[in-house]
Amino acid sequence: MTGIQDIQLIGDEVAIRWQDATESYFKMDRLRALSPSAETAGERDLLGQEISGNEKGRDFSGVTVTGWNPVGNYAIQFHFSDGHRTGIYSQDYLREIADES
Repeated sequence: MTGIQDIQLIGDEVAIRWQDATESYFKMDRLRALSPSAETAGERDLLGQEISGNEKGRDFSGVTVTGWNPVGNYAIQFHFSDGHRTGIYSQDYLREIADES
């Protein structure tokens, strides 16, 4: 896996340039909808029952990225205009969702 070289906000997209010189572009509202946080993606208890995820299926149209923080050398924590900051986007996860675009 190659790491992130640069991140830029361009219009309503987040552009990531990877160290292997490839680039990925993410619509900000889609990035918010795909947050891996428990409140967005949900989580399960020991019995496999979903115990959270109250934002599943919510419309995030118009939500923008207002900033980000690196998390070690493996992830990014995006800050969104709706106040959401709890999703930790691993570089592997970002590559995965970029391939789905």
